[in-house]
Amino acid sequence: MNRIFIVVLVYIGACINASGQELYVFTEPASNMPTKSIGVRLTNEGMFNNPDFVSRTIPEVMFAFNKNLMMHAQAFLSDMDGRYRFEGGSLYAKYRFVSIDEAQSHFRIAAFGRVSTSKRPTYTRDINLEGDNSGVQGGFVFTQLLHKLALSATLGYSHAFKDAEKQITGMPGPNNMLSYSLSSGYLVLPFVYKNYKEPNFNLYFEMLGKTDPGSGESYLDLAPAVQVILNSRTRIDLGYRFQATGNIANRYTKNMYLLRVEFNFFNALK
Repeated sequence: MNRIFIVVLVYIGACINASGQELYVFTEPASNMPTKSIGVRLTNEGMFNNPDFVSRTIPEVMFAFNKNLMMHAQAFLSDMDGRYRFEGGSLYAKYRFVSIDEAQSHFRIAAFGRVSTSKRPTYTRDINLEGDNSGVQGGFVFTQLLHKLALSATLGYSHAFKDAEKQITGMPGPNNMLSYSLSSGYLVLPFVYKNYKEPNFNLYFEMLGKTDPGSGESYLDLAPAVQVILNSRTRIDLGYRFQATGNIANRYTKNMYLLRVEFNFFNALK
């Protein structure tokens, strides 16, 4: 029995390390966590757009029900409106419906959806469903793994719930938003995988964009990041996103760092 358990751990670790370069920092891949596993994340975001530095903390729990379906539950807390307080929460679900596997490569397509609530006042036309707005989102993500390089593209559409009490006088209100991204990840270490305890070091570069279909306003952010994976269970992310071009005013995520730690528990769902 012990030998079987060790073999299973090594296999899971090999799968995670082999595709670690698609564990993107600012977006989600089409691939899912191992079946019956639970992940716990703690993310801190710091934003430099205001005269004073502000930050947001996002505790998150992830459930992989099977190889195709997983769900995230998030809570949002920040000091963006003065004192540090609870802002709201979000539920995110992803269903993988295409999976093509080959030697040292695979291709995935998944559909995703999100519903979020937030009690923050509205200052901008941009829709951010991870803390700033209440609304719904749906879309598709396409991920291709090619040995040590992973590429992913996301296309989504968001709708913000209208709330007159949160609308700031004279400020543009969010309505609908088209979002899109192109992400790349490269496995730097290890050069040759030997066992699941070996640390992984991954480099990422992501392009994150949105367009308001009503006004035509848009922006494009660039987001480099680094990642370390320890014992195939613990993940540490550090990234920074900044605007390359755009004309949407008063954005929350225009200049933002992201620091995250994640712990995974395999076979936790019986």
